[in-house]
Amino acid sequence: MKYIDEYRDPKLARQLLQEISRKTTRRWTIMEICGGQTHSILRNGIDQLLPERIELVHGPGCPVCVTPLESIERALAIASEKEVIFTSFGDMLRVPGSSRDLFMVRSEGGDVRIVFSPLDALQIARANPSREVVFFAVGFETTAPANAMAVYQAAREGIGNFSVLVSQVLVPPAMRAILSSPDNRVQGFLAAGHVCAVMGYSEYEPIAHEFCVPVVPTGFEPVDLLDGILKTVEMLEEGKSGVVNRYTRVVQKEGNPVAREVIGKVFEVVDRQWRGIGMIPGSGLGLRAEFERFNAEKKFGVAHIVASESPLCMSGSVLQGKMKPDDCPAFGKECTPLHPLGATMVSSEGACAAYYNYHGNLSPL
Repeated sequence: MKYIDEYRDPKLARQLLQEISRKTTRRWTIMEICGGQTHSILRNGIDQLLPERIELVHGPGCPVCVTPLESIERALAIASEKEVIFTSFGDMLRVPGSSRDLFMVRSEGGDVRIVFSPLDALQIARANPSREVVFFAVGFETTAPANAMAVYQAAREGIGNFSVLVSQVLVPPAMRAILSSPDNRVQGFLAAGHVCAVMGYSEYEPIAHEFCVPVVPTGFEPVDLLDGILKTVEMLEEGKSGVVNRYTRVVQKEGNPVAREVIGKVFEVVDRQWRGIGMIPGSGLGLRAEFERFNAEKKFGVAHIVASESPLCMSGSVLQGKMKPDDCPAFGKECTPLHPLGATMVSSEGACAAYYNYHGNLSPL
């Protein structure tokens, strides 16, 4: 298939691995931001095929994983309301709160439904005018355009029984927080191609300049990732910083202007709590004042709900690249996909889930 098969070419992948080995003369620590990239790296054994001097660490690029526990608790409270139809992407249903998840609410009689788009949730609201329909609006910049469009369309049509529980987060402030940490080890980044397809990559340039690091937007297939790693290594070895786009078939510097416009109409930048990490200033999106009537937190009065993480869960350190998932004492013991302590073990983009499913499997490259 065009644009897929050639990026899974074993011969080209081997050539890139050889070139990475040839160019690497020092130890380097590179973080891939996106959870989808993490799963591709582990699934294809890329981390095991790289030279020992290259260490890949896994960043906070799983939107389900960084959705704060208090947002999960608020979702559980809303979903338990008798007249509510609570809608969400499928990954969110198994994310553990303090004592239960959305699947458990559904088993107890709550009307919790999986949707593939917030516009599906809006259609449910149209079809059920006597019931409140809530969509759990989580994600990075990639989901923000569709989430914003659902709210914008609801406002245009005057659909008053639709609202969103917002937990939108932004990648650049998280990168800045990681690099500002006194125990940071990250020397270069593979930026998430789908985020850059929406927002472009100009936001990364000040970060690269301030912290003197290379940032390389890349894709998700093995050849994409190896090409991105090679470019990052070349820049590190040459002492260069800046942003170099290696996902040119998808990403442009300015991103998608139409998508950015609808985000700006509906959302504004706010401080946001990240699960396992804490508050990162300016790292989230919240509804603008003119769309506050679609704010589920206010509509259902759940903004006061707070929660505490399990002391056994080390996902915060995993999300910041300070620890590998299998270094956590609870990994595979107290914490498994069937009995997770944190979202990183259940999300399809979670680093802990990737290690549980793939670690030790070599790629057939």
